[in-house]
This record gives sequence, C-alpha cells and structure tokens, in this order.
Amino acid sequence: MKPFNIILSGVGGQGLITLVTILDQACLNEGYDVRSSELHGLSQRGGSVQAHVRFGKKVYSPLISNKKTDIIIGLETSEALKSIMYANEKTKILVNDNSVPYLGGLPKKELLETLKKTAKNNLYLVSASKICEEKLQKEVVSGMYILGYACYKKLIPLTIESLLKATEQVIPTKYLESNKKAVELAKL
Repeated sequence: MKPFNIILSGVGGQGLITLVTILDQACLNEGYDVRSSELHGLSQRGGSVQAHVRFGKKVYSPLISNKKTDIIIGLETSEALKSIMYANEKTKILVNDNSVPYLGGLPKKELLETLKKTAKNNLYLVSASKICEEKLQKEVVSGMYILGYACYKKLIPLTIESLLKATEQVIPTKYLESNKKAVELAKL
C-alpha cells in the first residue's frame, strides 16, 4: 500500500492534536507504519492548526507535498479552505459544516462555493458540531464524530474497531464514553 495522506485542519481548542494522536494509534493498531506532524502557531488563542498524517506499509516523512493528499479533514470551514493547496482532483474533502467567524474572513457561502469548485463530487459537508450538541450536549466531541464518519463511509482505510480501540487507548477514562458515543453517532 502506498502511503495514505491525511491533512487535518482546524483552530486551537477543537482537539485536533488529540485527533492526530488517535489516528496515529489506530494506524499502529492495524499494523501500519505512521508518521505525523503538526503546525500550530497561536493555537491556544484560537489560531490555525494543521496536521499531516501519513500511513502505509513504510512511510519515511510526515509531511505531505502539495496536491498529494488523499483526504482533507476540516474541523471548520475556513480552515479546510486553507489546506486546499494539498488537494488534487481525487482528494476527498470532509468538512464540519461549522464556521468560526473572524474579522476579514470570507462569508460562509463563498467558502463553500470555493470548496465545492475544488472538490467537485468529493466534498462531504457534515453538521458534526450541531449533531453532537443536540445528541450529546457536547460540541467538543465533534472531531470524533468526523473521524467516525470518515471510517464508516470508507473515506479513510481504517476500521471503526481500530478507531474505537485507539480512542480507548488515548482518551482519559472520564471523557471516554462521550467520545465513543460521538464516533458511534456517525454511523447513522
């Protein structure tokens, strides 16, 4: 298997680094070689966070070249757009349909139009934040919902069992149940 390339993008406070750790562990659980790297500047202040995850039989570098990504997972609409340089005509773009407004940012309609143009038929908009808030009263687990969705829909070549096992290995016990429920909600 050639390396599978994932870009995760979001803002500080969304749990993106935890999601990378869970993805890394799920890959290891399935016997893959995995490399990851994250770029986070002012993440503690709500700034951009981007991570690269690569896994396969043998992976030498954690960084993904432009136009070489298999899937972009955006925890927020405008952050997904910031990763678009990594997309090619086959890249799937999975986005939490949730915009964090900021001064000078594009309106949500324009963000979505640009993502649709780039992704063509490979754009998956998921209302993860809304669903997790309504069903679990915890929007913070929406990233886990997104990962569950990606596994259930076969957008990433990992099993749901590996993802759930990795969740148990990474998430502290007091938060484990809500995170597992978020993954399971994505099955619907």
